[in-house]
Amino acid sequence: MLTVASDIDALTRFGRALADPIRCRILLALREAPTHPAELADRLEISRTRLSNHLACLRDCGIVVAVPEGRRVRYELADTRLGHALDDLRGAILAVEADRTCPDAEEKGCC
Repeated sequence: MLTVASDIDALTRFGRALADPIRCRILLALREAPTHPAELADRLEISRTRLSNHLACLRDCGIVVAVPEGRRVRYELADTRLGHALDDLRGAILAVEADRTCPDAEEKGCC
């Protein structure tokens, strides 16, 4: 089966979203329920500025959306299937080798 550029682009965007531990934590939190940035920053114990930068990345990747609610904004996954994809991906990775890490990822350029 021939892979088209849009398939590669979609996987690259998802990979970029998952490439940072804070973005992973944000996605897992939003998988549970949509939330407001202030609440999410408190829950993840990170600064609002740092959270804002990561949310901007996730929005640019098309993974999360900002939903206006009056003067506030609520963040949620762009599609409910992304929550299922996160669960499936996490389960598959853990099933393959739960004790593996990627300690020299930067050196090898793999992660």
